[in-house]
Amino acid sequence: MNPLLRDVLPVLGLDEAYAAEHLDLAGGSFLPSALPVGTLAAGSVAAAGLAGLALTGGRRVHVDPRQVATSFRADQVQQVDGRPVEGFAPLSGFFAASDGWVRTHANYPHHRDRLLRALDLPADAGRPEVVAALAERPAQEVEDVVTADHGIAVRVRTLAEWMAGEQARAVDSHDLLAVEREPAAGPVAPVDVATLGRRVRVLDLTRVLAGPVATRTLAFLGCDVLRVDSPHLPELEALHLDTDSGKRSTLVDLHVEHARDRLHELLAQADVLVTGYRPGALAAYHLDAAGVAERHPHVVHASLSAWTPDGPWGGRRGFDSIVQAATGISLLESADGVVPAAMPAQALDHATGYLLAAGVLTALRARATQGGTWRVRAHLARTAHWLLRSDALDGPAEPVAETGPWTVATRTEAGVVTGPRPAFRVDDGPTEFAWVGRRWGSDEAEWADRD
Repeated sequence: MNPLLRDVLPVLGLDEAYAAEHLDLAGGSFLPSALPVGTLAAGSVAAAGLAGLALTGGRRVHVDPRQVATSFRADQVQQVDGRPVEGFAPLSGFFAASDGWVRTHANYPHHRDRLLRALDLPADAGRPEVVAALAERPAQEVEDVVTADHGIAVRVRTLAEWMAGEQARAVDSHDLLAVEREPAAGPVAPVDVATLGRRVRVLDLTRVLAGPVATRTLAFLGCDVLRVDSPHLPELEALHLDTDSGKRSTLVDLHVEHARDRLHELLAQADVLVTGYRPGALAAYHLDAAGVAERHPHVVHASLSAWTPDGPWGGRRGFDSIVQAATGISLLESADGVVPAAMPAQALDHATGYLLAAGVLTALRARATQGGTWRVRAHLARTAHWLLRSDALDGPAEPVAETGPWTVATRTEAGVVTGPRPAFRVDDGPTEFAWVGRRWGSDEAEWADRD
């Protein structure tokens, strides 16, 4: 039994006998790492597949670690018109500080601007200027000034340093995956979508990368997923082409009253809300767990964060690469113990996304039989703690040498997009997403099959 899957089966309301009967999990690992990344990846994907099977029916979930590894490495294998897509911007990555290392994240223009501003660099500064500026500053100072300016940079820590800190203790206070019944304003009767003659409706308020992976998984399993973005925060096209496969995409400006009202009208007819913004960021719009429980108690509220909502880092922005650097993973992946390195994939993001999807599917199953208001939570740092503390062993691992069988090319408005197939298959079902490459923000703010 895959150790990650074994750990989360009780949360999914399933047992090892169910998994043994309904899961076809091939052997092998294809994500070489100092940590059991292959175990984490395959187990999280299997959890999502089994949770979907338990909700919608079927005989068997098929998980091939080669397909999983290719899916987790989407940013490395994706191509548009035969050209590789660059996953990280020039100002994102590891930089030497005066007393150690920092990792920055500046893929989005507004994060790049904040990084440069915090470092007192001109807006048109490039990587050489950033290298020089960071080399003169202590790593902790860089983390502090960039974070204070709402940018994203972190001092690279050892595992011992991270685990001795207050934020690590806050992370440990949370479950790897939480699926919980919440108090509501009044009783909520069971809601079984199968009897309503429509698909499960999922409102997707997430960005990079775990949240979109979760909702893409729900779309692959047949849900009507409507992703909602602000017109003021455009998405990176490569990410949209990958993680929004099978979804529809609309733009809603939450600063505008009638747009906020429209979003709550959609929620009144929805089954699930998935949020991936910083803890507290959506509370003013009544889109946090408490606000949704009060206004729309039938809606399953699923949320994820980088650091958990607690501790001194609870309100910080964070991405997979930043969590790796802070928690000690980057130094564990180092070839020489000095120069930090990354895992072979953004596995914290992807695994947390599949776990969140598994939790949503489990909550829907519970809502159908028990009624009530349900909340699902997962966090990148908590996934990192599982990985760091697991005694699982991947065994010898080599990258997938030829990704052709595990990818598919699709002609889209953006060109011919080559990307990974879905990470798992149910019975003899689809091995491709329903679509890729629909234009970002091009759909109306409405459900596909309106009541």
